[in-house]
Amino acid sequence: MNSLYTTTSLLGVGLAAAIVFLLRRDHLHLSHGIFWLVVAFFAAVFGVWPATIDYLAGVVGISYPPALFFLATVILLLIKALHADILNTRIERQVRRLNQRLAMYELDKR
Repeated sequence: MNSLYTTTSLLGVGLAAAIVFLLRRDHLHLSHGIFWLVVAFFAAVFGVWPATIDYLAGVVGISYPPALFFLATVILLLIKALHADILNTRIERQVRRLNQRLAMYELDKR
């Protein structure tokens, strides 16, 4: 099991390095990058100390610890998807208003 913990920890650190690389190259917005850095941090923490999930599951009252991990993951991904939809809606609204302003400007130019 020790190699599994090492692999999981290295995946978390590798994910963090990839996120920092994407942030530095400006391929990822800072607010999204911070979210993914937090995810990478927790992946590394759970890789180094896997008993943390067992402890948290016991505190919450869940008898099968991996179920807590999957439940938290699903909830986190749903929140991330909702946030992405909110941002997408805001951008679509801004583009629509910009198109309307451009059309009014072009109409005034004639």
